[in-house]
Amino acid sequence: MSWPGERVYGAMVSLEALGAGRTVLYIYPLTGRPGTDLPEGWDTIPGARGCTAEACGFRDHHQDLLAAGATQVYGLSSQDSDYQREVTERLRLPFRMLSDPARRLGRALDLPTFTAGGLTLYKRLTLIIKNNMIEHVFHPVFPPDKHADQVLTWLSDNAHRP
Repeated sequence: MSWPGERVYGAMVSLEALGAGRTVLYIYPLTGRPGTDLPEGWDTIPGARGCTAEACGFRDHHQDLLAAGATQVYGLSSQDSDYQREVTERLRLPFRMLSDPARRLGRALDLPTFTAGGLTLYKRLTLIIKNNMIEHVFHPVFPPDKHADQVLTWLSDNAHRP
């Protein structure tokens, strides 16, 4: 399958070129930013809250995920590159955050979305990609703050899977 390239801080990243091994690509709606209002009604949308906690979980388990067989970890949302740069720096994330404001990946893979405050956002899910093929999908993801643990368990349980 041909995937579109996504932006990391203004540079294109081709998801076709992930290479051998397993890539963890967690997709989430929107990380909040201090001093910036969340979309109206955000707290009442099932599954919307928890993006920052999810990112911190992947940060805190990054080395464990790599030790369990992930060759790389990415986060992806429809937020722009500047937003992704800010959250990466603020949360001290050891992995790259991809920006897909046009939701090209979502259209290519028919990923689920929802609308909040006039924005169309990704629903939370995670793809395990092995040798450029989607090997496993986590959806729905709940609770988001424990999701990195769920991915780590799956990677450990499937470490020797061809």
